[in-house]
Amino acid sequence: MCPTIRLRLLAAALCLTVALPSAASEPHTPTIGEQREAVLFWPQTQREAQFRQMYTLFPSDRAAHGTHVHELPQGKPLVLGGQGVSGLLTRYMDQHHLAGVMVLQGGRVRLQHYALGFGPEQRWESFSVAKSVTSTLVGIALQRGDIHSMDDTLGTYIPELRDSAYAKVTVQQLLTMTSGVHWNEDYADAKSDVAQMYLHACVDGQAHVLSYLRKQPRQWPAGTHWNYNTAETDLLGILVQRATHRSLAAYLSQTIWQPYGMAADAYWIKDECDGSDTGGSGLSATLGDYARLGQFMLDGGRIAGKPAVAKAWLEGALRRQESVDEPDRGYGYLWWTDADGSYAAIGIFGQMVYVDPARQLVIAQVGAWPHATSDELVAARREFVAAIKHAVDAERERSVH
Repeated sequence: MCPTIRLRLLAAALCLTVALPSAASEPHTPTIGEQREAVLFWPQTQREAQFRQMYTLFPSDRAAHGTHVHELPQGKPLVLGGQGVSGLLTRYMDQHHLAGVMVLQGGRVRLQHYALGFGPEQRWESFSVAKSVTSTLVGIALQRGDIHSMDDTLGTYIPELRDSAYAKVTVQQLLTMTSGVHWNEDYADAKSDVAQMYLHACVDGQAHVLSYLRKQPRQWPAGTHWNYNTAETDLLGILVQRATHRSLAAYLSQTIWQPYGMAADAYWIKDECDGSDTGGSGLSATLGDYARLGQFMLDGGRIAGKPAVAKAWLEGALRRQESVDEPDRGYGYLWWTDADGSYAAIGIFGQMVYVDPARQLVIAQVGAWPHATSDELVAARREFVAAIKHAVDAERERSVH
C-alpha cells in the first residue's frame, strides 16, 4: 500500500484515540507518547515550524559540546546543475521542503544552503538518523568495555526481559533487526505495534517500549529474518544506558560530541515513563554537526588519531548484513548500505547523513518532506546524491585532462 495512504489511515486512528472524550464527556489531554505519535501527521506548516524546536516541545536531555571545535573550512564551491545553489540544489530543496543541505569533501565544505527560515545556529529533528547514532554508541561502548560483546544477550543488561522472547536475543541481532520477535510495522493497521507502542499508560515506571515488547511472542528463530522494528532501537538505547549508567545524550557528549569537536549542543528526547532517551528517534542537532558526524564516520570513527569505535562493530556496521527490498541496498548495524561502499543514516521527512568513502564525501540534509516517506521522495533523494557524485566525478575527470 502507498505509504501516504498508510499514514492517513493511522492518522485517523490516532486522532480517534487522542480526541475521543471520556465517559464523563471531558476532553482527553494527550499524553507525551500520544503527542509523539501525532508528530507524523502534523500539517506542512507545523512541520516546517516545529521540527527545529522538538527539544523544546518534549522533555529532552542535552548533549553538551566542548570548547574544541572540529573546523569545517570552506572548500572550492561544487558546481551542481551548472549554477551551484541557484540551479539544481535550489530546485531540489524548494520542491521537497528541505531546510538545509551541506556537502563536505575531504573535510571541506563544498556546498551549503539553507531555506525555510532555518539557519546554521538552529537544530533540526533527525528522526531515524538517531538509530544510526545509537548503533554507533554501541560500537563505542564495545571499545570502552561498557558492553562486553555483541554476542551478549539482552537479558544480561535488561533483567526485565529475562522472561520474554527477548531474553536470549543478542546485541548483534538487535543491531541487525533480526530478533525474530513478532512485530507489525504496518501503518495501515490502527492496531499494529508501531501504532500502539507509545500510546498506552506507563507500567511500573518502565519505558513504553520495554513494557510493550516484553509481551511480544516469537515469530522466527533469532538471527534468521530481517524485520524492521522501530521499538527495538529504543530497546537498544535502553541497553546502552543500562550498560554505561548514562543517558544517551550524556554518553554522546562524553564520547563524540565533545572530543570530536561538535560546534553546538545537541538534544535527545526522553521517554515519559522512565526518563530514558529514546534510541530510535528524538535527536536534534545543527546541520553542521550532522555533517561532522558523517565526517567522524568517514574518519573511521577515530578521534585525535585513536579509534573511538570497536573494530568489530565498524567492520560490520557499514557493510550489508541483511538484504532489503532493493537489490543494490542493504542493512548493516542500523546503517543503510549501498553496493558501492557508501552508507547512510536516514530518517523520515527527508533527514539524511550520507557517507561515500570512495569520493571522501559527506552529504547532510534536513527537511520537512510533505510525507513521512514515499517512493517518489526516496527516488528524488537518491537522484540528488547521484548528482553530487556525478559532479565530483566530472570535476575529477576535467582535472585529469
